[in-house]
Amino acid sequence: QVQLLESGGGLVQPGGSLNLSCEASGSVFSINYMGWYRQAPGKERELVAVKIDGGNTNYADSVKGRFTISRDNAKNTAHLQMHSLKPEDTAVYYCSAFLTARGTLGRSYWGQGTQVTVSS
Repeated sequence: QVQLLESGGGLVQPGGSLNLSCEASGSVFSINYMGWYRQAPGKERELVAVKIDGGNTNYADSVKGRFTISRDNAKNTAHLQMHSLKPEDTAVYYCSAFLTARGTLGRSYWGQGTQVTVSS
């Protein structure tokens, strides 16, 4: 059984910083990518940042220069450092990964989501 366990998030003032973490726990054999999506009220879920095995990294235009994604392959974790946060960054942030659990085929997994609120 594989789960994506998220931590971090919370309430921060505009211009502040937050760090999100995601750990793929369980019988993980390999991970193709890990990343973060977000969904604001009344909006569709959108890509924030993704780091693909091998090094390629993609960011949404709206977060380039402010957010940084990193991975620790040895610990099956991904981290999202968020700086210069804006009210429009307010959303539920979801960790996502495409991975292969031992004895199964690869597929996408999602975390339960963590709330990020940017407000004064």
